Amino acid sequence: MPEYKAPLRDIKFVMNELLNSEQHYASLQNAEDATPDMVDAIVQEGAKFCEQVLSPLNQVGDREGCTWSEDGVKTPTGFKEAYQQYVEGGWPSMTSDTEYGGQGLPSSVGIVMSEMVGTANWSWGMYPGLSHGAMNTLEAHGTEEQKQTYLTKLISGEWTGTMCLTEPHCGSDLGTLRTRAEPNSDGTYSITGTKIFISAGEHDMAENIVHIVLARLPGAPEGTKGISLFIVPKRLPDEDGSAGERNAVSCGSLEHKMGIHGNATCVMNFDGARGWLIGPENRGLNCMFTFMNTARIGTAIQGLGAAELGFQGSLAYAKERLAMRSLSGPKNPDGPADPIIVHPDVRRMLLTQKAVAEGARAMIYLAAQQSDIVVRGKTEEERQAADAMLGFLTPIAKAFLTEIGYESANLGMQVFGGHGFISEWGMEQNVRDARIGTIYEGTTGIQALDLLGRKVLMSQGEALKQFTKVVHVFCKENADNEQLREFIEPLQTLNREWGEITMKLGMTAMQNREEVGAAAVDYLMYSGYAVFAYLWARSAKVALDAMVEGTSEEAFYDAKIQTARFYFKRMLPRTRTHVETMFAGADTLLGLPEEHFAF
Repeated sequence: MPEYKAPLRDIKFVMNELLNSEQHYASLQNAEDATPDMVDAIVQEGAKFCEQVLSPLNQVGDREGCTWSEDGVKTPTGFKEAYQQYVEGGWPSMTSDTEYGGQGLPSSVGIVMSEMVGTANWSWGMYPGLSHGAMNTLEAHGTEEQKQTYLTKLISGEWTGTMCLTEPHCGSDLGTLRTRAEPNSDGTYSITGTKIFISAGEHDMAENIVHIVLARLPGAPEGTKGISLFIVPKRLPDEDGSAGERNAVSCGSLEHKMGIHGNATCVMNFDGARGWLIGPENRGLNCMFTFMNTARIGTAIQGLGAAELGFQGSLAYAKERLAMRSLSGPKNPDGPADPIIVHPDVRRMLLTQKAVAEGARAMIYLAAQQSDIVVRGKTEEERQAADAMLGFLTPIAKAFLTEIGYESANLGMQVFGGHGFISEWGMEQNVRDARIGTIYEGTTGIQALDLLGRKVLMSQGEALKQFTKVVHVFCKENADNEQLREFIEPLQTLNREWGEITMKLGMTAMQNREEVGAAAVDYLMYSGYAVFAYLWARSAKVALDAMVEGTSEEAFYDAKIQTARFYFKRMLPRTRTHVETMFAGADTLLGLPEEHFAF
């Protein structure tokens, strides 16, 4: 398994040089504690924990998995102890409200820790990761009593959280869910139903688990308009707030999965379990979107983590593995063969992983800054603009990054050749763990419909225009920079085309709504490559400016420029295929009659 090393230099590049985090934090309300020294200390300590504690458990979790018994679920060796260290270090409370025991730091600081945790050990990181979604949901929609009872315990890390949506007969189509919520005379509800694919649904790492559950009240409207949201704890709180008697909720079984073996993916049975309503009746899906959007950015991190871990493993291997000679002559004349890193195709794979990992980091950190502004912006105008930008970026980040992150994980395995197929190297585990990312929290197709249908076409293109305007301003400001021409000119062209193809799709959709579904995934992937192009052009500018000013880190900045060049020349051209296929028409997909699908 690769020995994970937090990419601290690139993390600091994205935070401090590309996105100017110090200026960003100064522009927020109640972010005085996010000083450069404080943030740097947090990142450094977080890196140590992830490298020294979590990374060594990654392969352990894959090998052992979780075990079910009637007494509960046992996590792999070392997971529980690592969680206790995590809690003792104060990590769960970092970005939460100080009123309920949090440290009050901006979410963009927390996202750095989430990246390092997820890359070091994705299966372990899902346990506290789900808790953050539960915290955000309670902060936004819970009553004061609910916050005092549950939020404080989640923030301290004493309790963990889950998200309970999916049922055996329905996945993303939540309008058909059957879990029932019957009102009790004391104001509580009896929750009855079965939920599946519940990550971290049962485990031995914390004394209580707070399930956030979608259910239907008696007489509720059909479809998604009749869904309500409930808190259903594993153990009912005593009067003093501690975890008391067991609630009527249990783990019926564990799913046997392709990857993420260290995380307990549970079938959860609610047998008249006691629950409390969160938010208004029949508005549960609206409230749950707070959780789901948190989870979608969290899942985007999985794409980044898969690319980063694959890159670290395959880079080390490529420098050491000797095979064949360079086509231009021996590069290791004293050895029997050259290291495989000299071969162009190995460089192609390594540079793809590098471009994906570093581009993904920039995209996710940019989204996290928008999240900061939504919560802490000084004006309503700022908050609304950031919310629109975050809404636009979220489906792109979730779907695009998990798709190309999975591609990168596969390339990491490919660099190893036959050894990549052998478990001891850890590359095949990275592939298996990464594969779920394109599925959960809404598949790529679901995210694509959200982007093209809801975010872009239903807003008459306003969400897109907000982003393309930012790109346009950047290009205009750097139009006369000769050194940046190789990046600015294709970015300008792409930015114009982005608006043009959106208008064309909108006109086509007015004639046939199926065209939206037929074009959506290609449109999302095109959009992802376009956002990357903007971020890589900005990265190249920062690097070039540093080189002009003079720096002792010339190799680092030169690598940025060379990787940007690789991205523009060898990855951005993929947009041409996506343009062709998104306009191929719905008939190419729907023209074959269903009865003619045969084998």
